[in-house]
Amino acid sequence: MVFFRRGVTNDGDTPGGEQRRFPGYDVLTEVDTWDAVSAGVVLRRLAPPPGLRFFTLPEQAVGTALFDQLLDQRAEPKVPILQMVDVRLAESATDGWRYEDMPEDGAAFRMTFRFVDEDADAAYGRRFVELDWQDQADLVQAVQDRSGSQWHGLPATQVWSLWTRYATTAFYSHPWAWNEIGFGGPAYPRGYKALGLDKREPWEVADRVDRSPTGFGEQVDEARRRHAEVRTRQLRRQNPRPDAPHGVGDDIAHRKAAP
Repeated sequence: MVFFRRGVTNDGDTPGGEQRRFPGYDVLTEVDTWDAVSAGVVLRRLAPPPGLRFFTLPEQAVGTALFDQLLDQRAEPKVPILQMVDVRLAESATDGWRYEDMPEDGAAFRMTFRFVDEDADAAYGRRFVELDWQDQADLVQAVQDRSGSQWHGLPATQVWSLWTRYATTAFYSHPWAWNEIGFGGPAYPRGYKALGLDKREPWEVADRVDRSPTGFGEQVDEARRRHAEVRTRQLRRQNPRPDAPHGVGDDIAHRKAAP
């Protein structure tokens, strides 16, 4: 069965249209080699996002911005993470387990989205979605920095695990993310024949970026952390606030609303 085939010289979509590690690669050129059921499942992920069934509109605003931060989705096209998580929670398709000191996943998402908005209001006097990119990043980083301690009465480590588990599961199930990492999609019934180090299938493309993605990610995280520390010191000198709410990370200085 042939669904469609795009030219192998054309780049497929990637999240944010970022610089390609695999120029000329599009996983959808191989869609007619997949079995019909798998192809249908994958192609449905490219359809317009469905309407919300679990989250409210205010929760959608917070969650969309939060997931964009976690996955560094700064520009279109973006994988619709919030909508994909919404479908899972509406259908109770969770991971099948939870930490004993955390609520059920759906309730935990509702609570933590509200807490993120509360932190944004406490630190900047605005909603999370209204903040610029770096201010959002500082608030999100403050949650991760609380690892091993409490954040709004919840264990920060478990909150971070909840967010990142759902975010990465959704992101790396999408064909745009596959194009970004050079993944070939379903292997059945095509299979693989070019086994061995540095061997590629005819449809695979060589990695053109000579760097480690893990190492690069660590460099970005460290740069953001240094930037946040410098910025925090500057803000604290300008507007010290010893009574900042418990939920706001210590590295986020409180900004008073203008009179």
